[in-house]
Amino acid sequence: MRRFLVVSLIALSALLLTVEAGAGRVKVVERRGRPRTKVVVHTGFPIRRSLPAVVVRRRPVTVTERIVYAPLVIWRPLFVSLPPRERLGWEDGETLQKSEGWTEVALEVNDRGDKLYLELIGRTQLDWAEVVFGNGQAEVVDFNAGTHRPGIYSLLDFRDGRQVRYVRLLARAKSPESRIIVQLQK
Repeated sequence: MRRFLVVSLIALSALLLTVEAGAGRVKVVERRGRPRTKVVVHTGFPIRRSLPAVVVRRRPVTVTERIVYAPLVIWRPLFVSLPPRERLGWEDGETLQKSEGWTEVALEVNDRGDKLYLELIGRTQLDWAEVVFGNGQAEVVDFNAGTHRPGIYSLLDFRDGRQVRYVRLLARAKSPESRIIVQLQK
């Protein structure tokens, strides 16, 4: 009987310790952000490296004709000044969160101009930009996943005054939050 009592007390003590330890545990709930997906590119897209899974913000305009890519443009990060306000037409942007990682942003332009500017607010890592014109031609600007400081940069110059359908960028914030703004010069 004595042995039974000792074994019962030991079992009861172990049970109480387990319950107390379980009550003291912090339940970790993984907070999921926006769903991630693969980047979709058209046939002939000039960048051949593997593309990361991304958070998609705003889908680009549906292009019914076949996209034809011009040769790849390697970007040179040159700070510039914006032209006078009356020379700028369309402008749009998107705020990126560091916690989201790589993000695909599509900015619908549907306007005519001859130069695109890129303004970065906060440190931002850029992979590439795809500029699709009204006639189905496209230019891809390769940033080589470089991280860039805040400022205004020249994105793409096309002096023949073209209709721009949309600009699509693959980027991620390297500061807690960053903002990408694209502007079209008339």
